[in-house]
Amino acid sequence: MTRTPIVVLGAMTRYPVAGIIWLTLQYVLGFRRLGYDCYYVESHGGTPRPFVVDGDDGAAGAAGFLARLMDRFDLSDRWAFHALHTDGRCYGLSALELSRLYSSAALIVNLHGATKPQPEHAATGRLVYVGTDPVLLELQLSEGSPEAHAFLEPHVAFFTWAANHGHDDCKLPVSDRFTFHSTRQPVLLDQWCSNGRGDSDRFTTVAGWKQLWREVTFGGETYHWSKHFEFLKFLALPSQCGAAFELALTGYEPEDRALLEQHGWQVVDAAALSADVDRYRDYIRESAGEFTVAKDQNVRFRTGWFSDRSAAYLAAGRPVVTQETGFSSSLPTGRGLFAFSTLEEAATAVDAIVSDYERHRTAARAIAAEYFDHAVVLPALLKECGA
Repeated sequence: MTRTPIVVLGAMTRYPVAGIIWLTLQYVLGFRRLGYDCYYVESHGGTPRPFVVDGDDGAAGAAGFLARLMDRFDLSDRWAFHALHTDGRCYGLSALELSRLYSSAALIVNLHGATKPQPEHAATGRLVYVGTDPVLLELQLSEGSPEAHAFLEPHVAFFTWAANHGHDDCKLPVSDRFTFHSTRQPVLLDQWCSNGRGDSDRFTTVAGWKQLWREVTFGGETYHWSKHFEFLKFLALPSQCGAAFELALTGYEPEDRALLEQHGWQVVDAAALSADVDRYRDYIRESAGEFTVAKDQNVRFRTGWFSDRSAAYLAAGRPVVTQETGFSSSLPTGRGLFAFSTLEEAATAVDAIVSDYERHRTAARAIAAEYFDHAVVLPALLKECGA
């Protein structure tokens, strides 16, 4: 065991939803379980808009949110919110304690690349970039964006969830300046344990329906960010196989819901369950499995990206049927996890799971243990960094 500090820089107060919270905390708690003295810090400089009340700057509300969350996970003295968007005040750790922490840290992990590196981060020579949403940054680098290069320059190692990046079938351009290493999202297996089949026969997922931003153009083609473009390709799925399907969605209109229900999909509002980490986790554990799509950008670029939410379904022993992004080149498919590109492939996968559920449930959990366990993912990241 070592008490060497590791700092995870994140942005939970900008996106205080259960999926982002679990994603972030599994890094923080995972490093701690490996024996490191891990701290969570926000110094991104963005306004925490969900906590802005009556026109204030949101800092106190954001700090209160973090204090409650960190206390729940026994991290009450292991966090800081540096209000760079306003007066620069430090909540949680003091400014002096935060400065000392940066200086002593074995690693400072810039999760999502959500934090613009500050001089105190770069000065350590131990700042590491972990990209969780590929495509945009890689295209900016290929176009010679000075801002993208300046952003990455202070980092000393670069990781991406694009498991296919650099492979022959991946269309994402490869930078000649920054070498990206593939990594996976760490999962705390015991946090997702679930016995038996669950309380329903529904295949579910949690998603944003319509998000009409972050479109990119490359080689004269437009690549979409919004998932509704992909879901619409599989509207007929409920009529093609013997299972029930439910989508927990945000960002949809009444006409979107009507269209989905007309084709046999159940729709529930994701806002309430995403506001509570326990309710979100229970929703996954009480499902029979997950059916979901990926963003058009990841599908057509064949990035190999895989969802942290899907990893949680696997950890709960819930089989996953998800759209192919090239991830099948690095993850086993056909038992517990299925990749599809067509409606027929999706229907066949769901029927296979339903016909032999126990086999696929067991296989799903085994995939999570072999490929996503924090004790597998994080030591590999540390080794790559030389930490």
